This record gives sequence, C-alpha cells and structure tokens, in this order.
Amino acid sequence: MTKKRRSFTAEFKLEAAQLVTQQGYSAAEASRSLGVSDVLLGRWVRQLKQESAGITPKSKALTPEQQRIKELEARIDRLEREKVILKKATALLMAEQMEHTR
Repeated sequence: MTKKRRSFTAEFKLEAAQLVTQQGYSAAEASRSLGVSDVLLGRWVRQLKQESAGITPKSKALTPEQQRIKELEARIDRLEREKVILKKATALLMAEQMEHTR
C-alpha cells in the first residue's frame, strides 16, 4: 500500500513557521502539535527567514509579499517573451512589405 502524500497550503506553512519564529515554540513542540515532521517544519522556518531577509525562494513563497514578487516576475517573463515574438513578427512583416514594393 502506498502512502498518500500530504500537501499543505502556503498559509498553513506560514503559520506553522511563525509558531517557531514569532511565538517562541520549539521546532519539536510545533511539529508534534501540528503533526508534521520536524525536518519539514525546519525547512519552512528557514524559508520564512530567507523570505523575511528579502531572498526570493525557489519553491512556492510563504509570505504574501514574496508570493506577489513571484507573480510579478512570472508576468515580466511572459511579457518579455511576447515582446520578442512581436519583434520577430514585425521584422517578418517589414521584410514581406519590402519584397512587395520591389
């Protein structure tokens, strides 16, 4: 029988990490009371500390600010790709127009 993998929302991860960073619980106490492994909780705490220091995480962001940064970065990437496509399309249309005027 395979074990079903649990998934946690960003809000849950944030609140769990805040138990350790802001409310003074030890990682062992918090992980026991939440029913998650102390390794997993430790990862969330490290990520929260990094995000608080302004480091954008590779995984899904915990804090609303970092989530917004990730969304904006994704939007910028999409717009940059669209810009490149539009430049290429414009160049093709211009080349086509030059062929017809000859």
